Formats: sequence, C-alpha cells, structure tokens
Amino acid sequence: MSGSGTVTLGLLHTSPVHAPVFDGLRDAAHPGVELRHHVAEELLARARREGPDAVAPEVRDALVGVVGDGVGAVLCTCSTIGGVAEAVGVDLGVPVVRVDRPMAAAAVASGPRIVVLAAVASTLGPTSALVEEEARRAGRAVSVRAELVDGVWERFEAGDSAGYVEGVARAVRAVRDADAIVLAQASMAGAEALVPEVRVPVLSSPRAGLAATVALVARPGEDC
Repeated sequence: MSGSGTVTLGLLHTSPVHAPVFDGLRDAAHPGVELRHHVAEELLARARREGPDAVAPEVRDALVGVVGDGVGAVLCTCSTIGGVAEAVGVDLGVPVVRVDRPMAAAAVASGPRIVVLAAVASTLGPTSALVEEEARRAGRAVSVRAELVDGVWERFEAGDSAGYVEGVARAVRAVRDADAIVLAQASMAGAEALVPEVRVPVLSSPRAGLAATVALVARPGEDC
C-alpha cells in the first residue's frame, strides 16, 4: 500500500491482452486500486517448451521487477507459471498470489467431480495439482479430469478473441459428469458468458483472483 493509502498491486502477465481485462475488473469492483502491469511473454513460451520449473529464475527476476514503491502484493495471472511464482516469491517481502487459487477453492467447494479445461497443455498439470492441493486443504475428496481444448490456442495467438472463447465454450458444453468446470487460463474467462445453459459452475480466475489479492492488502473498512 502506498503512502497515500491507495492499494497498489503489481501484476505479472505473460500476454499483453490481460492488462485491459484486469483494468476493467478493477474499474468495476475496486476503483480505489492502482494496478501496475508487467508483461513477460517469453516466460510462457519457454515454460511450454521446457516445463514451468525451467523458468523459475526468470520468474523470480520478473517478480523483483514488479515489486516497487508501494506495491502491496503481486498477482501472477498466468496459470502455467503461477505455482512457480508463489514458490520463488516467498522472500520478496510482499505476498505473491497465483490468480487461479481462489477459483480452485471454489471448484472444490462445488463438488467432487471437477473438470479442468485448458487451451495449452502446459497449464493442465499445474492447475490440476492446484485443485488437488485445495481439496486437501479443505479435507475433501475430489476426482480431477483434465482436458486440452484442441485448436483454440492458435486462434488466441492470431488475435481472434471471439473465435477463441467460442471454441472454449463449445468444449464447456461438451463436458459431462462434472460438478464444476474450471477454465484453467485467465484468457478463457470470456467463455463463461457464452454458456448460460450449463447447469454446473463454470469457473474462471480473473475476477476472483483480483478480489482475493485486493483483500490481502486493503485496510479494514477501506473502500476498494
């Protein structure tokens, strides 16, 4: 929190498209919060090739770059490297939050059959492991089924946001035998609005992740 009393968060992204999304969420629900965005696209590219642990030193360097004057917490918005960010950020002096942890907790609370959908394969393992970790914390038994949504990431990389989220929405509609459906990547959140007919919770990370991070640093009673 800065000296003026403003809640200030640093955000580590692996795509520039996330900055306006989180700015919009801030404007809608947390207008007193200042967001400082840092984009490191190369982290996801390398993590996809070599695995999340391979980029741990670079993730730590990026987090150090995000932490600055008045930053009360850092939110990592990439699910592939979120667990690494939590692990390497423990000694930075401010909390480092992975954006998908509140979503995973909500999934566990929804029931034992959880389906994780991801647009890139590198996210499947970290998100599934996170859901299982949250289940252990809650003392609940869960069955996690992870599925890759084929062919949609190419649309995202090409800038076809509408085609991307519609492809994700089709995958959501095809899910059977689930108590909750987890959209593993922040970029998938737009699909939520396209599937009102789905009768189980369809959970995405940006809104809940930002709210949880704000709550970590906001003073009691502060209007954020």
